Amino acid sequence: MSDLVIVESPAKAKTIKKYLGKNYDVVASVGHIRDLPKSKLGVDIEHNFEPMYENKREKASLIKELKEEAKKAGTVYLATDPDREGEAISWHLAHVLDLDVRKPIRVTFSEITQTGIKNGMAQPRSIDMDLVNAQQARRILDRIVGYKLSPFLWKKVRRGLSAGRVQSVAVRLIVDRENEIKAFTPQEYWTIDAKLHGSSSKKQFPSKLTEIDGRKAELKNKEETDKVLEYLKDKTFTVASIKKSTRKKQPAPPFTTSTLQQEASRRLSFNAKRTMKTAQELYEGVELEGRGLTGLITYMRTDSLRISEEAQQAAINMIRERFGDDYVPAKPRVYKSRSNAQDAHEAIRPSTIDITPEEIKSSLTNDQFKLYKLIWERFMASQMENALLESTTIDIAAGYCIFRTTGFTVKFDGFTRLYEESSDNSDEEGGAIPKINENEKLTVTSLLGNQHFTQPPPRYTEASLIKALEENGIGRPSTYAPTISTILDRHYVEREQKQLKPTPLGDVITEVLKDHFENIVDTKFTAQMEGSLDKVEEGKTQWYDVLKSFYGDFAATLEKAEHDMEGKRVKVPNEPTDIICEQCGRHMVIKIGPYGKFLGCEGFPECKNTKKIVNETEGKCPKCGKKMLAKKSKKGKPFFGCEDYQGCGFMTWDTPVSDVCPKCGSTLFKKAGKKGKLYCAKENCGYEADPDTENGGSNES
Repeated sequence: MSDLVIVESPAKAKTIKKYLGKNYDVVASVGHIRDLPKSKLGVDIEHNFEPMYENKREKASLIKELKEEAKKAGTVYLATDPDREGEAISWHLAHVLDLDVRKPIRVTFSEITQTGIKNGMAQPRSIDMDLVNAQQARRILDRIVGYKLSPFLWKKVRRGLSAGRVQSVAVRLIVDRENEIKAFTPQEYWTIDAKLHGSSSKKQFPSKLTEIDGRKAELKNKEETDKVLEYLKDKTFTVASIKKSTRKKQPAPPFTTSTLQQEASRRLSFNAKRTMKTAQELYEGVELEGRGLTGLITYMRTDSLRISEEAQQAAINMIRERFGDDYVPAKPRVYKSRSNAQDAHEAIRPSTIDITPEEIKSSLTNDQFKLYKLIWERFMASQMENALLESTTIDIAAGYCIFRTTGFTVKFDGFTRLYEESSDNSDEEGGAIPKINENEKLTVTSLLGNQHFTQPPPRYTEASLIKALEENGIGRPSTYAPTISTILDRHYVEREQKQLKPTPLGDVITEVLKDHFENIVDTKFTAQMEGSLDKVEEGKTQWYDVLKSFYGDFAATLEKAEHDMEGKRVKVPNEPTDIICEQCGRHMVIKIGPYGKFLGCEGFPECKNTKKIVNETEGKCPKCGKKMLAKKSKKGKPFFGCEDYQGCGFMTWDTPVSDVCPKCGSTLFKKAGKKGKLYCAKENCGYEADPDTENGGSNES
């Protein structure tokens, strides 16, 4: 009689079956099989917030199959994901399959490798009810907020809206940042920048005015700047001092969920959802040539920086073999996790260090290869020796003015030989400075006053929003990606390039919640709730006590808000356009509906004319001559197509430009990339040109 192992994912089931062999059957629950009902609150608030779970209708046939498999099995093991959600899925499975949760039926795998699965199966345990209760408390808390607050928004703003505990705080962060940007008043300031060279080398280097007569140089306008420039006209520029120092640059720690999402956004332009989908595939197992189904990374939902000694030693051995002893630190590196980290799992790392990205590239999709390479290199670099940088600071005197030049040279590349963390804002100074000596007189080749204006804080990107959520203790590793997807899908926030910007709908909802439900969108309150859920997981607090402490104030606040807004409704402002309604002559405005933005007549409800939003772009269709439109694929990737998409069908990922083909007069297109070629897409033309070539130095094919 075989034992039965139930996991969440069919892909993971195949990988685990490969390692467990013929004495085990491995099947997948495909996520939750039981949940709160969709059509009602499903929580008995009067009786300790008792949840009313029901089997998912769409899982009826699967539940029947699982019951049949469980009856035939010797022992049933529940091997869902090793986190709160996975523990809750196992608990629901135990309930439906009539298994005793006190018996050792629960196993967890931090990595889907032979070693990871062998260790997991060797340590079965009972279901951890503290983990289950923490998940239940979060689920019920979010259900109460959603089911009680959403109808309020329907009545006071617009039908079909929803409010979520974590998503509302995320939207508030974005709205508050946008308000900061709108309220920002730029301040003018000027700098004086010189280009100089010494007597022994004609290589120029830049220098900036930093002091005027012993005080910090602060030039507020052109008049002040011109006075200093006039003073400097006949002054000799002399090297006053040269200071050199060596500093160590340490590698970044291995990835947590948050830092993986941030770095994948910055470096690979992956959104959080795409990153987590790809990471899940790498964790569950990929078919590798010569190896079969193989799990490539450890569990990807973690906030811990801990790594196993075995993995650390394997990394050190490979570093020594590949790069030499100089690249191995004197002591193995240990990174300290954040104070509020749960530390249930290791940091994200390769399951098997010896499987290099290049070795398995042919077996991976493009996304899988890019993300695995990022994880592999980050982990390896985290175990390497520091880089050594020699910093140089040169002060240059010109009368009572001091100019300063800073730069650095790399004395030892260390971990940067393999990987260096990217950044939204690089603060690294310039590179190497030509050799000059103290008291040397310098030649000025350029001396300019430059006008600047202070800049507002930048809009959030996905990477910086995830960082802000983590720093404020809002949400947990498993919630960052779905939170961002939700606020985008519900049109509370939109993307402009990589930046996140609130829509008018997001603005209005945030203001209503701030005015009447301050706690719901308060970062500190939300972080405290996360702390309370952590205490439930640690067994220090009863889950229903957390809900009681929240619900009393929440219910009173809701009642007061209903009273205060009696008979009132908040209007979401529409975005004006210059487009004229062909039915009544009034202007069309941009509105947001359940499926996104559309054009509607400002005369609604008298005029009910609506149209799709069409983004015209440069040029004409090379196939039929009609207009070209900018569009987006289902995955959000921009492309360009003929306005007569059904009849003509022309589309391309390449960007149409205003230039026309000198050979046939058709619109030219530019391929992606900085040096992307211009080409003509008209059939049988074949014209190509370098975009930098004036008047199209052609390369006809």
